[in-house]
Amino acid sequence: FFCFFRLAYMGALISLIQGDPGAADFVFVDFKNATPGTEEEKLVYENVATVLSKAPTVLESLESYKGCEDLIKKAIQEPSPETMDSAWDALLPNIDKLKDYYDYSIEIEEVFPNLLSTLCKNDPHQTISQLQGLTKQLAETFDFVLRFDDMKMVNPGIQNDFSFYRRSRNQRKINKADVASNIQEEVTNRMSLFYAYPTPMMNSLKETIVKFLTKDEMQGRSLQQNVTTTLAFIANICQRMVEKKMVEDYEIFCLRCMTASIILYDNIDTKGAFHKRTPIFIKKCLTTLRQKGDEVECLLNALRFTTTHLQDEETPGNIKQLLQ
Repeated sequence: FFCFFRLAYMGALISLIQGDPGAADFVFVDFKNATPGTEEEKLVYENVATVLSKAPTVLESLESYKGCEDLIKKAIQEPSPETMDSAWDALLPNIDKLKDYYDYSIEIEEVFPNLLSTLCKNDPHQTISQLQGLTKQLAETFDFVLRFDDMKMVNPGIQNDFSFYRRSRNQRKINKADVASNIQEEVTNRMSLFYAYPTPMMNSLKETIVKFLTKDEMQGRSLQQNVTTTLAFIANICQRMVEKKMVEDYEIFCLRCMTASIILYDNIDTKGAFHKRTPIFIKKCLTTLRQKGDEVECLLNALRFTTTHLQDEETPGNIKQLLQ
């Protein structure tokens, strides 16, 4: 029965992609159920899984994050030891949360290069087909990054809290008041750089890939082609899977994965993702997003504001128009 079901399923997939000019280059990735196969894949998978298992808790915490706007406003407008202390005391639990989010970005930075190198050290088209467990984890990382950044961008309390915390921390040191924070100054400075970006997790991921590619110059040149090929291939796979209605129950997950792949490709490749010869089916990807309406406006915004080559002269007018 299982063999019959699998054959029928594969037949259905083939029929769905018939007539697609990229069908010969298509691999169905089971983003819901894929598991590691080889021992090498299992080892990488388990390390990454330990980190990714914390993602739901981080997102839940961020979603419920409430800034200290009122107390901060009062401390600024009516400065006194009492108002300053009230704002500071309310602020410290939030700063601990922001430190947790920052620490989690470091955890991702530590495991991501090994995940990427395992997927990109050989022909990406074969690897994605063979190492679907790791491909799923790559997509899960992308999904987390875009969800985190979207929540951060719509919550001005995060930046306001941290900015007031830095100013107040310095002032309290001058006044020899109790800082009551275990966060070291050096870490505070790094957190400040992290949260200064509108999309801190995506920026962290981009910088991690750039460091990974430039660590060894000779290796980096060959790796960069495999990395960009992998990102383009995944973007195209996700677009087709959504277009052909293969993933209706986790469609938004695939669209986030597609979007993140385009953003990272555009930031890494010297010509970007939007020119006429791009290996990404960029017009199809953008059209697919536009068809989904308000539900994915945050993804369209991510493409508008976190890519670097959209406004290049080499970008066709119809592509620019799709992101207006």
